[in-house]
This record gives sequence, structure tokens and C-alpha cells, in this order.
Amino acid sequence: MAKEDSELAEEIRHYMNIGELVPDGITQPMLRRRLSEDGSKRGFILDGYPRTLRQARTLDDFAKIDAIINLIVPKWIIIERLSSRRICKNCGEVYNVRFLKPTTEGVCDKCGGELYQRNDDTVQVIEERLRVYEKQTKPLLEYYASKVPFIEFKCKDTNIPPEVAVGEILRELRSLEDH
Repeated sequence: MAKEDSELAEEIRHYMNIGELVPDGITQPMLRRRLSEDGSKRGFILDGYPRTLRQARTLDDFAKIDAIINLIVPKWIIIERLSSRRICKNCGEVYNVRFLKPTTEGVCDKCGGELYQRNDDTVQVIEERLRVYEKQTKPLLEYYASKVPFIEFKCKDTNIPPEVAVGEILRELRSLEDH
């Protein structure tokens, strides 16, 4: 949604760029609408939502959560990965100056666009986001603990390829289906 050119997308980008959460009045109607579409009938993955108990309770009114994927990652790795992220201004392709470099520094391989660092990918903003997580989001783990199965992936190294994490998580999800 933030990649689109619309008034709503501009408002979402505003909150993201200053490192704040997009307000519930924007996210909840948008999410409710998206989850009612045919493409979501077979399942969906929410990344970064819900972030608060209030959001989780509202989500319970219109969606069924089958499992929680809990990524356990040390603070230093989160800071390292996010502060190294770069995004194409044209197409939105994501790179990482340490782990997923473009062929030419600062230039998107896909469309040739300029790469930039989001305002919320600076160390200071990331640390604030982590403080917000501890305060607002961590209680969600307790909220969901008795409701749905948890799949945990522990990352202890910045060099673990994303496909390794995804593979382990998918194996765990498949094992849930078998039970």
C-alpha cells in the first residue's frame, strides 16, 4: 500500500518515514478489506500486525489466526540488518549493503533506479522501534500463547540466508498441518 501513489499511501509513508506506527484508524479498515478479498481465503501472513493487544482483539473479530511465527533475533542483528537496508526509489526493490548488494552501488539491478535508505532505517529510529516493541508488542506473545501454536525461529548470526529461515519455518508450519 505504501508503494502506491494515493493520498492513503502518502499518509502511510509519512508515518513510516518518521518511524511511527501507522494509526489503527488507517490499518484496521485496510486490513479488514484486504482479508475479505478472494486472494486471502486460502490463508495469509501478517508481518508486523497486530502490534498491540487492542489490535489483536480487533483482529479476532474478523480473522482467524492459525499460528504465530516468532522470530527471536538479538537487538544487534536487527540494527545491523535494518540500518544496512536500501530501497529503490522507482520500483521498491529491496537491497542490503552487507548481504544483498546491487551489482552497482546505489543503483537498482531491476530498473536502474536510485537506491535510498528509509528514514526509519537509521540506528536511532530502529532503537526506538525496539523500545516500542518491548512495551506494546511483547505482551501479544502472552495473549496468543494459549490460543494458537507458536513457531519460533532463533537467529544468532547475521549471515543466515533468508531462505534457510523460511525453510525451517515452512517445515514447522507443515508439521502443524499434519496434526
